[in-house]
Amino acid sequence: MRVNSNLIPNILADLQHSQAAVNTALEEVSTGKRVTQPSDDPGASAAMVQNGIDAANNDQYTQNITTLQTMAQAASSALSSVVSSLTQAVGLGTEGANGTNSASNLQALASQVQGILNSVVSQANTYVNGTYLFGGTVTGTVPYAADPASPNGYTYSGNNNANSVAIGDHLNIQVSLPGSQVFSNPGNDVIGALSGLVTALKSGNSASIATATASVTSAVNYMGQQEGFYSNVQSQLNAQGTALQQDKVTLTTQATSLVGVDLATAATDLTQAETANSAALAAAAKVLPVSLLNYLSPPQ
Repeated sequence: MRVNSNLIPNILADLQHSQAAVNTALEEVSTGKRVTQPSDDPGASAAMVQNGIDAANNDQYTQNITTLQTMAQAASSALSSVVSSLTQAVGLGTEGANGTNSASNLQALASQVQGILNSVVSQANTYVNGTYLFGGTVTGTVPYAADPASPNGYTYSGNNNANSVAIGDHLNIQVSLPGSQVFSNPGNDVIGALSGLVTALKSGNSASIATATASVTSAVNYMGQQEGFYSNVQSQLNAQGTALQQDKVTLTTQATSLVGVDLATAATDLTQAETANSAALAAAAKVLPVSLLNYLSPPQ
């Protein structure tokens, strides 16, 4: 029996086509994607490039928020501690101003307020994740250092600027206040108020002590306002963090719709491709050996 040799290219083409279909189906099942290179779907591939950019930006904004939340919480905690310290100082000043204290008692009160002042300066120099929180945009230098020549006993080495960070497309947020505003504002000098109370207690003058205590009371109220700034920052960060999480879900869904496959459908396609390939192999097995023997037989 002779087999038409013209069938051989068709059979080989069918085999290549069926095997390619199996390979494609296998790749879709294993990767969960129908597009693995631009030629598979140029339009979807182009859209995926923008999707990838948006996803990377989302990740960066989310990372920024995580870092900023840590810093804002630390700043808020520092200011809360300062409010408590100032409140304690008001109590000591009120005690010192009652006119019944001995000189030694007043010196003891002055020492306690000095300890509070040291604690407040320590809070003003809060350092988190390689950053001094209250140095303005000068984040690598200790903001406050003792300086006997300064009116309040300390020198501020930061600047008057505030840090702003991107937490979304076209969305920047101010995330800090400079120490010059929080702790040594000329209109409400927290460090100066405490330093003045120390001096007044050492002087023993009740009127001076009362005046200095009033300044510290004003500082308590002022510091509470600064603490409110950081509470607001945390609220904004939390809200934007939630929005970014929702955007991430949207981007993931979009990516799946652009290049993903339905696994159940892909599994069915794989089964059908394997069945078709097996049929092609079976047909080839019946035809190709006969044809090859025909070519190898000596001419009659």
